[in-house]
Amino acid sequence: MLSSNFVVLCLLVSCVLSAVPKHRPNPSAVQFGDFVKKYNKAYPTADEYSTRAAIFQSNLARVAKMNAQSSDSAVYGVTKFMDMTTDEFRTKVLMPKGKINPKYENFVDLPQVNALPTEFDWVAKGAVTPVKDQGQCGSCWAFSATEAIESQWFLAGNKLASLAPQQIVDCDKGRGDEGCNGGDTPTAYQYVIAAGGQDSETSYPYKAKDEKCAFKPADVVAKIKSWTYITKNKNETEMAAKLVTSGPLSICVDAESWQFYNKGVITSNCAKSLDHCVMITGFRDETVKSKPVPIWVIRNSWGADWGENGFIWVERGKDLCGVAEEVTIPLVN
Repeated sequence: MLSSNFVVLCLLVSCVLSAVPKHRPNPSAVQFGDFVKKYNKAYPTADEYSTRAAIFQSNLARVAKMNAQSSDSAVYGVTKFMDMTTDEFRTKVLMPKGKINPKYENFVDLPQVNALPTEFDWVAKGAVTPVKDQGQCGSCWAFSATEAIESQWFLAGNKLASLAPQQIVDCDKGRGDEGCNGGDTPTAYQYVIAAGGQDSETSYPYKAKDEKCAFKPADVVAKIKSWTYITKNKNETEMAAKLVTSGPLSICVDAESWQFYNKGVITSNCAKSLDHCVMITGFRDETVKSKPVPIWVIRNSWGADWGENGFIWVERGKDLCGVAEEVTIPLVN
């Protein structure tokens, strides 16, 4: 039979153990673990893991501040770039400021609709290839040009084909374009014209890094004859009217604030110092704070696991993020 002293001792031990707080994992550490798993991140050392975890935690605070200060409906949160500092994001994903320099010297006055529809979508019309992913390479300019060529080739009566941005990255030299270190869409078009066309993605796969030019004229799938600016005076009504008649528009923007974009409409707080090129595929109205807001539907090149399934929504009519600063399309005929 147990002695009374032993029973008392057990009760005391039980009380002490119950008073010891249970270990609870740090919420941000749990989030970082989920982030690593979701985006298949791999860090070579324990120190690198700790460094990225600290950056992730710092970015969580930045995101909370952005959401608290935002006056629009855009929601910012965890993205695949959450383990990058601002400088790393600029260096590895965006382009150096000043790479994009619109000259407005190439201008064809394309036809445009007189009365704009309330909405228009080239994706729904089958004129746009699936969202691509440029990876950690400042090749957005090559992607934007390639995507515009793909759509124009299709609208000229050809089969929609996925073309090779890697060809432009590797082979477009001597015009100020520097592969993963950035370039511009007009000079990308000039290269494709001079080369005699663009290979398919299958024959010239994307590597997300600068490599030796391996262009094969025999693998050319699409050709263009020229290109044009869409607007010379940042007129977004003209942009919309010509988008309807001519196809998706290549644009260059200031995307520094897009690092943590999750969803919703950007209606403010977006600068105009161009460092990234993308594509406008359509427009419509979205409800923001119970009011209809006209927006651009913009296709990005950061994969379908970013933003609105690879897209971002920006209010139309304010030149937000510099959407009207450099607007171009290639011309097949």
